[in-house]
Amino acid sequence: MSIVIVGGHDRMVCQYKKICKNFNCKAKVFTQMAAGMNKQIGRPDLLVLFTNTVSHKMIKCAVDEAKRANIEIIRCHTSSGTALCEILERRCAEVYL
Repeated sequence: MSIVIVGGHDRMVCQYKKICKNFNCKAKVFTQMAAGMNKQIGRPDLLVLFTNTVSHKMIKCAVDEAKRANIEIIRCHTSSGTALCEILERRCAEVYL
């Protein structure tokens, strides 16, 4: 499963990727607005928005791209590793049911 994470803290990027790897997921993490971010998102299975640590411009870009490509969005106000684990536990449990 592929995941794109938008938002979060710069220092947590490696931990986000490690958590995703533990759930057998590939992850792209955008903590800062990148040029052409809408083209870099691609077609992941899931888009996670950490809404507390992200600009409105990044949210709009990510949501617009997700709607265009019919990508599932999960919004989370906190950007902790625990929050990401809980999201992936719920999502991966749905996939295997």
